[in-house]
Amino acid sequence: MTPDQVTLVQESFAKVAPISEQAAVLFYDRLFEVAPGVKAMFPADMAEQRKKLMATLAVVVNGLGNLSSVLPAARALAKRHVGYGAKPEHYPVVGSTLLWTLEKGLGEAWTPEVAAAWTAAYGTLSGYMISEAYGSAQAAE
Repeated sequence: MTPDQVTLVQESFAKVAPISEQAAVLFYDRLFEVAPGVKAMFPADMAEQRKKLMATLAVVVNGLGNLSSVLPAARALAKRHVGYGAKPEHYPVVGSTLLWTLEKGLGEAWTPEVAAAWTAAYGTLSGYMISEAYGSAQAAE
C-alpha cells in the first residue's frame, strides 16, 4: 500500500465510524445473504459481534501506517478464525462484502481511488492472515 492509499483508507473510515452500528448491520446482513453457509459460525445475538467487527476495523485502519504494529493481532485473529470454521475461500467473500458495505456507507465519497485503497488494504491483510492460518500455499491461491 502506498502512503496515499493509507490516508484514503483512514479518512474514509473516519466517515464511516459515526454510522458504525448501521455499517456493521449492513455488513453482516449482506454477508449472510451472499454466503448463507457462514451464518452458523456466528452467535444468534449479533450485537457483540458487530461491535467487535468495527473495533477490529478501527485498530487495523489506525495501524495501517505502521503495518507491523497490527500484524501480531492479525495473526492471532486469523488463527482464532480457523477454530470458528473459517476457510481461505471465505476471505474473498468477506472482502467483497466489506467493500460493498463501505460503498453503501460512503455514498459519493466512495471513489475509484478509495475503492482501490481499500482493496489494497484488504488484500494485504487477508493474504497475510491466510498465510498465517493456513500456510503460504493457501494465500497464493
